[in-house]
Amino acid sequence: MSLKRSLVVTMAFVVALVASFANAQDKAAKKTTSEATEEKAPRLTIVEPVKEYGEVPKGDKLDWSFVIKNTGNADLQIIAARPGCGCTVADFDKVIKPGQTGKVTAHVDTSNFAGAVAKTVTLETNDPTSPSSILTIHALVKPYVEAYPAGFVRFNQLQGDVATQSVTLYSEEDQPFEITDVQVPGEWVKVTYKKLDESERVANLGKAGQNQYRVDITVGGPDAKIGPMADKVRLLTNSKHSPEYPISVTGVIRPTYRVEPTALNFGEVAPTDAAATRSVLLHSNDMKTPEQFVVTKVESSVAAITTAIKPLAQKGDFEVTLQVAKDAKPGDIDGTVKIYTSDKVNPVVTLPVKGTIKGGVAAVGKSSK
Repeated sequence: MSLKRSLVVTMAFVVALVASFANAQDKAAKKTTSEATEEKAPRLTIVEPVKEYGEVPKGDKLDWSFVIKNTGNADLQIIAARPGCGCTVADFDKVIKPGQTGKVTAHVDTSNFAGAVAKTVTLETNDPTSPSSILTIHALVKPYVEAYPAGFVRFNQLQGDVATQSVTLYSEEDQPFEITDVQVPGEWVKVTYKKLDESERVANLGKAGQNQYRVDITVGGPDAKIGPMADKVRLLTNSKHSPEYPISVTGVIRPTYRVEPTALNFGEVAPTDAAATRSVLLHSNDMKTPEQFVVTKVESSVAAITTAIKPLAQKGDFEVTLQVAKDAKPGDIDGTVKIYTSDKVNPVVTLPVKGTIKGGVAAVGKSSK
């Protein structure tokens, strides 16, 4: 081999060797950088992911702080702590430094539960290996005071009517059970209670031989307001576990009759216009005896408005017709129409009436008819 050829081969070998060495160094550098990047991450460690409370009295408020540890080498961020049904997160540490601990405090109100319950909180974090984790509270809720058939009563009645529903209150306490007082939400709710004789007690309720009470809840009367009901009767007892037992009072008080519309505006009309005649419909809400509702009389304070009453086919339904009189003078209509009924709660309904009779601006005089 000539000297020149040997020199070329040697130089090629040296270049290849240098290139190989440089490539190896570059790969090693990239690997080191990648490993360093992968190592810089938070790690979520839950010291006790499940809290077992065991048996607790119904009504107890369970508060527990779950300990959260960051075993990584970057800040652990708790993005959110989402409670399940019946569990409310009170607070949580948003950032936990490497090697440090934080907490997530959960709260469970057992007032609406009985038996075994499991309430959860879902954590969302920036831990790449565990972005979502679950904390759980277990408990066996025991009602020491309870109502039969349920801890609520529901009413659906007409304004002025009075209705009563009863529940039986019983206890699992060892000492003789007593009701000590009652708190009611308003004058329209009345509550009485009676300790039941042994022969009156409901079988298989509460501890054997323990006292039972019949609680009568009466709703209605002239003070009851129209609309939905959502209140509580509070029974105070000598129970050390449940010194207060709430009974929900729900339902609706309906008006004795319905009026549609409740106001009239004729707009701008001439006595001969179709719009010069308007109707008011009255409908009895009494489903048992609707025929007892009768419209007896109508009075208009506006001389330009005449009235008429007509019973409809359905019992308890009436139509009151208001008509702009044919000889009504031009001007504004501004007055009322009173409709008299046989209803004992609301015997008279007053409707405002407005409008303008075409042809002038003078006010239409008021009179009683």
